[in-house]
Amino acid sequence: MNNFLILALALVAGLLLGGIFFGGLWWTVHKGLWSKHPALWFLGSRLLRMGLVLVGFYFVGRGDWQRLVACLSGFILARLIVMRLTRAHVEHPAKAKEAGHAP
Repeated sequence: MNNFLILALALVAGLLLGGIFFGGLWWTVHKGLWSKHPALWFLGSRLLRMGLVLVGFYFVGRGDWQRLVACLSGFILARLIVMRLTRAHVEHPAKAKEAGHAP
């Protein structure tokens, strides 16, 4: 296979892994905050997300540092994408402060 194609696939795999990891983190925070047992949500989610990412990096990398760098680049890019997509769901801190305190 062409080396460029392999690295592009590693980048896409990193995007998928990062989307699963950071999207799962966002979902866990929202579910865990309202759960009766938040520690179980956070611990279970962390173990599952870390396990998936570690196994994913292991299989994508296959001992080649260039694949690992491409996968890591996709992972970081996915973090930025998830942060931008979920930013709309976060209330602006100035508005929250105004609403919570009387003048």
